Amino acid sequence: MRISDYIGQAGGNLWKKKLRTFLTTSGVVIGVGALVCMFAFGQGIQRNITNQFKKLDLFNYISVFAGGRSNRPGESSDPDDHGGHRRRRMRDVQDVNHPGPQLNAQALERIRTIKGVEAVFPEMRFPAQIRLGSKEMFTLIQVLPAEACRSGLIKLRSGACYASDEPNELIISDTLLHRLNGPDPEAAPGTKIEVATLTLDFSLANLLRMAFSAGAQALPFTRETYAFTVVGVAGQIGFMGPLPLQSDVLIPPGAAARMRKLSLTSVWDLFAPAGGGANYSSVSVRVDSPQDVEPVQSQIEAMGFGTFALMDQLRHMRVGFLIMDMFLIAVGMIGITVASLGIVNTMVMSILERYREIGIMKAVGATDGDVQRIFLFESGAIGLLGGLFGLGLGWVVGLIINEVINTLMVRQGAPRMNYFSFPWWLCLGAIAFSILVSLVAGIYPTRRAARVDPVVALRHD
Repeated sequence: MRISDYIGQAGGNLWKKKLRTFLTTSGVVIGVGALVCMFAFGQGIQRNITNQFKKLDLFNYISVFAGGRSNRPGESSDPDDHGGHRRRRMRDVQDVNHPGPQLNAQALERIRTIKGVEAVFPEMRFPAQIRLGSKEMFTLIQVLPAEACRSGLIKLRSGACYASDEPNELIISDTLLHRLNGPDPEAAPGTKIEVATLTLDFSLANLLRMAFSAGAQALPFTRETYAFTVVGVAGQIGFMGPLPLQSDVLIPPGAAARMRKLSLTSVWDLFAPAGGGANYSSVSVRVDSPQDVEPVQSQIEAMGFGTFALMDQLRHMRVGFLIMDMFLIAVGMIGITVASLGIVNTMVMSILERYREIGIMKAVGATDGDVQRIFLFESGAIGLLGGLFGLGLGWVVGLIINEVINTLMVRQGAPRMNYFSFPWWLCLGAIAFSILVSLVAGIYPTRRAARVDPVVALRHD
């Protein structure tokens, strides 16, 4: 028999029992729809999280610090892992007895020469009050060398990067400029802005003032003000490092060194003298692409420095995503299992009803294989229809749920998002899986049909 004969026989037999075929196929449709909808939800959550990190440009950064300690994949961070705890403790003791290299200008130059490194700059942020006219706002200031600024990290709407690392010049985000009621971005370069910082002051005069003062004057802080000139307006400065801290102002290192300030890089910076020193507590490294993170990390750690990158955490997140997907698949498989039992029931009933027909087919020369293939084509057709309509059902249900969730979230001020994702491999995989399950469910009925004795079948009423 030709394939067209098998298809014609299977289609005709299913059409004869339209109601039974419809009910059996409906069970497959519901099972596949539930499985697709749940898996699409898991994929949508993963895509939203990953895209958000990529949008914030956090995967291309590595944080480098002195001491040679890092938490890389494969190194346990579980407090119950006593072996890992002992190894970290022994390593910490070794670090104290044999301090590693220092993060200074020479170290930055060595890191800058590594293949795949796009920019290297000290990780220095500090809080400040920005005043423009009568408007004053609190923000974080990022210290960025002129070389890194000119490398293309900053997308300017107007103006240019500062010419060197020394002048009291800054780049401000258009968002902060708008909140300060400043001029249009095109007219902002040349605008004078006042930057006010806080610093710890334990001098004798300040201690005496604290002793005889109350309220805010009793705190060990002093306020310093500095005049800066806007040279550029950035459309989006971003996070400028692996730490999720937004900075809306960029200044050169020379100007930052002349300022008395409280740094957010390390607690020890609170006690550092004005102007800092030659060493940095942390350095940010931007690589060309996320694929360069691991090789660059390895070379930096070979220099004796510790590293941290969100790409390391992404690997752990993927394990969590996999566990979530397995849970959703397990729930969806319940519907598929019920649908497969329905297929078995339908095929067995079809064999009993067509017992005499099978005997006639064998009497005129049909082999056991021919009989098996006819019934397998029937079960496969049920799986194909169930997969196609189940995929459509999952898409429609996901669309409705997505709209309901967005309606509720928008009322809370959250942006609209697609919580379901239907990649092409999920669509094709759902159809193929439905056909496979149907064929597996039809194995027992087809083998039973092939074992029918034609003599007995012809005598069957």
